[in-house]
Formats: sequence, structure tokens, C-alpha cells
Amino acid sequence: MANPSQSAVQTPKIAICIAPGSEEMEVINTADILIRAGMQVTMASAAEDGSLSVKGSRGITLTADCPMVEIVDEPFDCVVLPGGLPGAEYLRDSTLVVEFVKQHKYDGKLVAAICAAPVVVLEHHMLYPEALMTAHPGFVEQIPENRRRAGRRVMHDVNNNLLTSQAPGTSQEFALEIITLLMGKSKTAEVAEPMVMWPSMCFDIIGGKA
Repeated sequence: MANPSQSAVQTPKIAICIAPGSEEMEVINTADILIRAGMQVTMASAAEDGSLSVKGSRGITLTADCPMVEIVDEPFDCVVLPGGLPGAEYLRDSTLVVEFVKQHKYDGKLVAAICAAPVVVLEHHMLYPEALMTAHPGFVEQIPENRRRAGRRVMHDVNNNLLTSQAPGTSQEFALEIITLLMGKSKTAEVAEPMVMWPSMCFDIIGGKA
């Protein structure tokens, strides 16, 4: 018989929105690491023609599990917006993606955006007008108020439940922070250890347990 406390624990559901021109490392690193944590990851395509296969920003083919239209009414524990151009612009211009993010924000769920996406998608639509966020160095100056710009590689604004990160090179830390926020530091340590992460990265993410 299952332990009642164990059966009550739900597997976090994650939606990663991808589009033509999405940054491959930000998509794959995030999906891979979250799956290692046992999360249920769905990659949804925002391609205008509904295609599941899209070319990323470096020409690598990314394959989604479903088109965005199939999941817009589903609840997720976290919505992930990768960067890359023109990928972030596709997400910005997708009514389905924007409404999907809005609904999850209103439900108090975690929204996680990386690279260009915090500015190109979230700031463009003023979805988090008071949030502290970071972004790719080439975009962060487009956050209009200095007080809202964070210089950190990964930034979680607790008041808005918004996670942002800088670039492909921070995508592992980004994914580990999602694990920490949804499943706790012990799970993050469990995932990071066999991956042989940089010790300094583990120290920052899981409080010195490297």
C-alpha cells in the first residue's frame, strides 16, 4: 500500500513554449534537467502553422510534443519561455502564448523566462510591470527602471513568482532553480550531483551542497 504522504505529492507539470528561432540550449538544457528531476515536461509549439518541428536559432531542429492550442486550457506548475531570436518574437506575437502566461500568472504559478524572453515577451506586454528581473546583457537595458534590473545570472522575484535568467550559458542554473522552487533543494542536489555540475554553480543553487 502506498504511503499516504507519498501519494499526496504531485509531479510538477511544466510547459516549455517553443517557436521557430528558439535558443536550442535554453530549450534542451531546461527540458533535460527538469525531466531528470521527474517532472512532467510538455514542449508546445507556437509556430503559426502548428508545426511540431521548428528550426532553432542555430538551425538545430526542435520537436514539440503538441501545438500550443492543445494545452492553452490546461494548468501547469510552471511556464517556461526560452529566448533566442526570432523565437522570443514569435512567442511575443502569439496570442495563445501571451494569454497562457497571463492565466498562469493570475493563478500564482511560476513563470520562467530566459535570455531575450524577459524583455521581448514579458516587458513588451507589461506582464510584470513591478517585477525585478534579469535578461541577456544585450536586452537588459530595455527594462526601463534601474531598480527593476538585476545583474544576477538567475533571479527569482518572490513577490511576483517570476524567474528570469540571462543566456544559454545560465540555462543549467535556470533549470536547477526551477527544481528548487518546485521540489526543494534536496531534489536539486540529487539531480546536480550525477551531472557533475561546476562546484560553484552547485554552491550558489543549493546552498553549498556541491
